[in-house]
Amino acid sequence: MAAPSEDLVCPIDFRYGRPEVRAIFSRERRFRRWLRVEAALARSSAAAGLFPASEAEAIERAAAGPGPTLQRFDELERETGHDLMALSRTLAEQAGSAGRWVHFGATSNDILDTALGLELRESAEVLGGSLEGLLGALLAQAQRHQDTPMVARTHGQHAVPFTFGYKLSVFLMEFLRHRERLREMLPRIAVGKMAGAVGTGASFGEKAERIERGFLEELKLGREPAPSQLVGRDRLAEFLAWCALVASSADRVATEVRNLQRTEIAEVQEPFDERSQVGSSTMAQKRNPVHSENVSSIARLLRALPGPAYENMVQWHERDLANSANERFLLPHAVILLDEVLRRLTRVVSGLRVDEERMRRNLAATQGAVMAEALMLALTDRGIARSEAHEVLRRLTRDLDAAALVPLQQRAEGDETLRRAFRPEEIRQVLDPASYLAASGRKARKVLEEAARALGRS
Repeated sequence: MAAPSEDLVCPIDFRYGRPEVRAIFSRERRFRRWLRVEAALARSSAAAGLFPASEAEAIERAAAGPGPTLQRFDELERETGHDLMALSRTLAEQAGSAGRWVHFGATSNDILDTALGLELRESAEVLGGSLEGLLGALLAQAQRHQDTPMVARTHGQHAVPFTFGYKLSVFLMEFLRHRERLREMLPRIAVGKMAGAVGTGASFGEKAERIERGFLEELKLGREPAPSQLVGRDRLAEFLAWCALVASSADRVATEVRNLQRTEIAEVQEPFDERSQVGSSTMAQKRNPVHSENVSSIARLLRALPGPAYENMVQWHERDLANSANERFLLPHAVILLDEVLRRLTRVVSGLRVDEERMRRNLAATQGAVMAEALMLALTDRGIARSEAHEVLRRLTRDLDAAALVPLQQRAEGDETLRRAFRPEEIRQVLDPASYLAASGRKARKVLEEAARALGRS
C-alpha cells in the first residue's frame, strides 16, 4: 500500500475500500454520470419532437466529449452557488447553439436522483459480486466440515453436540436471504424521473409522459410513478437498511470467529501470516483476530448509516434541502465499507484454520453432560413425567466441576430412578453423542445441497 498523502482526512481515501469501488463515487465519475443523464434527456426530448434531433446530437457529442471539465464546473459552481446550474452551463458552453436546449424542462433532482438510481444499480452489482464470493467461501467450508463434531453453545455455555458444518450452514443461509433481498429490492431502488419542478411534468406539456418514458428506457431505469421534486427517499433508506443487515450478519460471523479463537476455546483461528505478521507490539506470542475485529468495527458504523436516511424521508412539503448534504456521505461510505467487510470476511472464512482435535476435546470436557437432554428424553419415554425427568438430570449435573468431573454416565448409573429405567449399557448408548452428531450432519448436508443449488454449484 502506497503511503497516503499528508492532506487526506477520511480513511476511505487511503486505508479502506478497493480502488475500483471508490471510483464509482469519484467526482469525475459522478460528473460524467450527470452529463450522461443530461444527454439522455436531450435524446428523449428530441424523439418526442420537442426540438430537432440535430440539436440533441450536438448536446450528446458535447456531453461525451472532453470539453466539459470538472475545473470549469467548479468555477461555475463557485460563481452560481448551485451545482446543477453549473453543470447545465458547463454543458451548454460546449454544445454551441444547441446549448439553449440543455436541461430544458428539467429540475435539478431530475438529474441528481436519476444519477442516484444509476449509482444504486452499480452499487448493487458490486456488492452482489462480493456477496457471491462470501457465499462461496462459506459453502466450501461448511461442506468440508459438515461432519466435524463440536459442542454447540448457548449463553456461552456448553449445550449439545452438533457439527461445525451445521454452524456454518446457519450463516450461509442468512447470507443467501440477503442475496434474495438485494435481487428483490433492485427494481425498487434503481429508478429515476424526468418530471420537472414538483413532479407533475407540467414543464414538458403534453410531451411529458413520452419524454420521461424514453429518457428512462435509454438509461434502463425504473420510473418513480409519483415523485415530488425528489425520488422517494424510502428507496435509499431501504438500500442502506439492507447494507446494515448484511453488515450485522458479517459481524455475527466475525464475532463467532473471535470467540472461537479465544485461548480457552481455541477451536478456530483466522489466517495469520507467521512469516511477518505481528499480533502485538509487546506480547510476541499474540495471534489476534484482527481481521474479524475489523469487520465487527466497521459493521458498527454501517449500522448507524440508515439513521440519517430515515430522517431524510421527512421533507417539508414537496422538498427541502435538509437531506442533500448528508446524502453525499451515506451511499459512498455504505458501499465502499460494506464491500470492504464482505471481502475481508471472505478471506477470513476461506483461510480459517479449524482445530478438529480441540473441538473434540472441548466436546468431551463436561464428561457427557452435554447429552443430559438425550437422557432426560429417554427417561420420559420410559414413563417418567418430563418435569420429573428434567429434575433428575438437573440434580445429577448441578454441581459439575470442570476441574474434577465425575462422568455423567457414572452418576447416572448410581441414580436410583435411572437404574430402574435403564440397564448400564442403555445409559451408555443414550449418552453417546453419535446420534446428535448424525442428525446435525444430515441436516447440514440437506441445507448445503439446497444452498449449492441456489448458488449454481450443485
